[in-house]
Amino acid sequence: MTIAITPIAKETADLLAKLGVAGNTLSGGELSVHSPVTREQIAALRQVSPAAAASAIDKADAAFRAWRLVPGPRRGELVRLLGEELRAAKAELGRLVSIEVGKIPSEGLGEVQEMIDICDFAVGLSRQLYGLTIATERPGHRMMETWHPLGVVGVISAFNFPVAVWSWNAALALVCGDAVVWKPSEKTPLTALACAAIFARAVKRFGADAPDGLLTVLIGDRAVGEVLVDHPKVPLVSATGSTRMGREVGPRLAKRFARAVLELGGNNAGIVCPSADLDMALRAIAFGAMGTAGQRCTTLRRLFVHDSVYDQIVPRLKRAYESVSVGNPLETGALVGPLIDKAAFDNMQKALEQARANGGTVTGGTRFDSGHQDAWYVHPAIVEMPAQVAPVTEETFAPILYVMRYSDFDAVLALHNAVGAGLSSSIFTRDLQEAERFLGADGSDCGIANVNIGTSGAEIGGAFGGEKETGGGRESGSDAWKAYMRRATNTINYSNALPLAQGVSFDID
Repeated sequence: MTIAITPIAKETADLLAKLGVAGNTLSGGELSVHSPVTREQIAALRQVSPAAAASAIDKADAAFRAWRLVPGPRRGELVRLLGEELRAAKAELGRLVSIEVGKIPSEGLGEVQEMIDICDFAVGLSRQLYGLTIATERPGHRMMETWHPLGVVGVISAFNFPVAVWSWNAALALVCGDAVVWKPSEKTPLTALACAAIFARAVKRFGADAPDGLLTVLIGDRAVGEVLVDHPKVPLVSATGSTRMGREVGPRLAKRFARAVLELGGNNAGIVCPSADLDMALRAIAFGAMGTAGQRCTTLRRLFVHDSVYDQIVPRLKRAYESVSVGNPLETGALVGPLIDKAAFDNMQKALEQARANGGTVTGGTRFDSGHQDAWYVHPAIVEMPAQVAPVTEETFAPILYVMRYSDFDAVLALHNAVGAGLSSSIFTRDLQEAERFLGADGSDCGIANVNIGTSGAEIGGAFGGEKETGGGRESGSDAWKAYMRRATNTINYSNALPLAQGVSFDID
């Protein structure tokens, strides 16, 4: 399949060439890639077959068997070089993210900065893969635990963060001694090819200690993802996507006793309390709900506002929605770019129709004329709802914020938790008791719970992920690295006797 040389297609090809991707890989294939900015075709990629994917996994397994013997700090050096290459390529890769996903420039660059940050974190981690020395009841013995490389790590990423989520997994997996096989979203494969080229430059600088096959990118459809999920040489799959996808992936991994890091849906909520700093809350809510055109897993989708401040903040919020700039992020200073495709727009309209049918009052939500007939821009929608009923209880991956009143703190905590997903949450309050309750055992049931900041913008130092239908996995910081390694408990007897634990006696002549 050939592609027309439009301005956006030419810029994409030029960026990929600067990043090290061969031009002959961008055409002649059956996977048509379109930029949501204009919906013009920017590439036609060849896809790998399931058989070729299985062969690539075998090669990655061979690479793992060599890489696991390289000392951890030395493995960290490769990730340090990857971070350097990402710094050098930040402008080009950030621009490519904006073209392929439709993010505004600061968000495209910010995603690459996340990659750089996790590389820095992982380099330090490479000297801190600590086990424990454990007290033993037997004299002349020492007990300890050690951590060892796990194997091939499969990464299945979504379109909305096409490179950052891969880096969260890859940087940790590499310092932990694993090889990585990555299947990017069919909607955003070009950024994955760019990352592979950047990684190849880091490997070239690193030298012969890095075996061939340490990183493989599989361009393909669901069938290729299924190979990754089902292959016996892939002990861990980190998959980002919908809860529906997780319901399919999780049982298949469990069937063969493989590990899963699932980062799925997030119907995230915020609570605005009577004592809240309303100016700060307004900014946090607006960014959390409208940023990335509502296409973040941490997007703020439900907002509970106390009766006493509802009439102070909600009219201001509605004015912000009516005035926010929507448009081509490559050519304007707009704050809201396009939805990824028509299906996202259609799902948004269905949700708004359902909200109206259930008593909701909608501000915004209409299509925005960007001058590109096939591109799907939309005015963000704020919907005042009388109660938390459908579609509020479901995640729609679009810029819809459902706003509801509350009067009782215990009741609003119950409403906050009364949805399937459990990713991110936020409360705006100056009341210490409310803040601590929200963070406590009977407060937010989400993997991320924030006070006086929005639901988005998690830093890489903290473990990222959620509970319930969000999947329960953790990526990025804290001790998330343990998922990429296997643990061994060791007991060493350096005495001349053989005492048994728990006082067991087993004497033989």
